[in-house]
Amino acid sequence: MGFFGTTERALERWTTNVWRLPFPAKRQQLEVVAILHRQCDDNALILGRQRVLAPNAYIVELLPEIHRQLAASASPLELHLVNQVRRHAAEQGYTFAGPVTVGLRPAAGATPRFRTHSRIAPAEPQAPRLVTWT
Repeated sequence: MGFFGTTERALERWTTNVWRLPFPAKRQQLEVVAILHRQCDDNALILGRQRVLAPNAYIVELLPEIHRQLAASASPLELHLVNQVRRHAAEQGYTFAGPVTVGLRPAAGATPRFRTHSRIAPAEPQAPRLVTWT
């Protein structure tokens, strides 16, 4: 059983490493979340005693090859990052001007690993509904 056990462990290590290739390491995921939190804190605007407005539109620029690898799972990852920003804002007592969005984009130039941008984007105004009387 020694040969089969060794072979099985080698195959398990190989498949684990293959599955890790397209996804950033856990440490990098935590770094992205920490940078989004810092963007939220650094760019928050104090509007009053109990009201602090935080950015609600974030863009994370990734290296093009990493962005290609994450393209298939971008929506769940973006939703996870949005939830992390919302949770941090709730803990800090921040408010948003509109819905929170996090977009993953390929970087245009050379970036070390990733770069983030944030801004305050107002909510889209809804068009008034027309009521017709018949």
